Amino acid sequence: METATQIDIAAVLKELGISETNHGVSTGRNNFGSGPTITSHSPTNGELIGKITTATKADYHKVIATAKEAYGTWRNIPAPQRGEYVRQFGDALRAKKEALGALVSYEMGKSYQEGLGEVQEMIDICDFAVGLSRQLYGLTMHSERPGHRMYEQWHPIGIVGVISAFNFPVAVWCWNTALAWVCGDVCVWKPSEKTPLCSVACQNIWNDVAEANDLPEGISAVINGDYKVGEMMTTDTDVPLVSATGSIRMGKIVGQAVAARLGTSLLELGGNNAVIIEPDADLQMILPALVFGAVGTAGQRCTSTRRLIIHEDIFDKVQDIMTSAYKQLRIGDPLDENNHVGPLIDTDAVNAYLNAIDLVQKEGGQLLTDYGVIDSPNHASGCYVKPAIAKVENSYNIVQEETFAPILYVMTYKTVDEAIALQNGVRQGLSSAIMTTNLRTAEKFLSNNGSDCGIANVNIGTSGAEIGGAFGGEKETGGGRESGSDAWKAYMRRQTNTINYSSELPLAQGIKFDL
Repeated sequence: METATQIDIAAVLKELGISETNHGVSTGRNNFGSGPTITSHSPTNGELIGKITTATKADYHKVIATAKEAYGTWRNIPAPQRGEYVRQFGDALRAKKEALGALVSYEMGKSYQEGLGEVQEMIDICDFAVGLSRQLYGLTMHSERPGHRMYEQWHPIGIVGVISAFNFPVAVWCWNTALAWVCGDVCVWKPSEKTPLCSVACQNIWNDVAEANDLPEGISAVINGDYKVGEMMTTDTDVPLVSATGSIRMGKIVGQAVAARLGTSLLELGGNNAVIIEPDADLQMILPALVFGAVGTAGQRCTSTRRLIIHEDIFDKVQDIMTSAYKQLRIGDPLDENNHVGPLIDTDAVNAYLNAIDLVQKEGGQLLTDYGVIDSPNHASGCYVKPAIAKVENSYNIVQEETFAPILYVMTYKTVDEAIALQNGVRQGLSSAIMTTNLRTAEKFLSNNGSDCGIANVNIGTSGAEIGGAFGGEKETGGGRESGSDAWKAYMRRQTNTINYSSELPLAQGIKFDL
């Protein structure tokens, strides 16, 4: 399969310091990894991109020891100065945006524009973190005891472990890391074994910033490997916070392991996101959001639109609009900006797609579009599939699950209360949306009687989020919050302080204890 001529992958890899064999473990200046070598193949064409050494148990402990030492220095640097280093990292990302975006696209399979967008999210969160470095506010409250002052402040928590997923191989790491850095923490990153080269590239970019400022190694560290490396992190008492993004199955394992040692976990897990379409919706306006939400990143976003809940009066009209739009989708090399849909990450994902299609039909669903694997020389990796739409009931077992593939389930409703019940009638609770021009309906959807998701939108889709707002969901999505708002508090420990500046020592609640 031909790669888009406007992007020279060999030049991209060279610019990012990616070679045929890469050290997948890094504490900064020291790059190593004595575990088995893993390979990274592009889902766009099946070609080998590079090889990566992984971490052994000894390698892992070396990383943690280096991170602990770095923490002793990093936490004592004033927060605004830490923000300055994050600013420089953001500028370094700006300089490498095209190259890193291309690598994200080539290694993960999302479109080049989405790859660039993901790097822009990294830049944006660095900008957010720079401002935050001067706003790590505590509170002052009045004491009930005379001559006393009471307040609370926030301190760094220590080593933050970040476990990220393949679908956003760089942005989610940076959501966590940029905030953790300005809070005074150091970060150890266990990336997905499906997109390891993206982590090597990010670490290389940070290393240049750290070296230019004579910063200690260990402020940022990467440990590539399989689930065993993740197990080392989740059971390690030296890692007080583990932020994990991935499947619900994985999140339950991580949450239980971290809780068993009374650590803290920040979980961003699966979504089963729905859009409610009211009869008064502006269909022409919302069509791009509906289609992109369902097929963007080949349906491999945690915020991808999985379900359309359509009022029965307009179901046929919406069905015709959507099926017509799907016929116009161009599926192919994601580095070619003329294409709308790239490949799934690997053949396991393809098999999950095929299995879901089979289960839909067995449960009584009706396929409204063509579907299947695309078998042609231009889709040689075997990872390209046709986005599908299926008419279903919300109660189907397969509809209750999240399939990381471009399968859109559509269903009908009569009243908005019924639609909200359908929207909430799944175990996941990440993103949701309603399309309406009725103010009362919109406000009802956003009220405590409306969507039970962490994200609820009106007249925009489920997919995509701005870094200014806290990102995360409820129920089996995990309850975590990353990125904007006050999500920074997850990376710090709260301390309440009381100062007695009087000449007496009264006890609280007026208790008398005379000796």
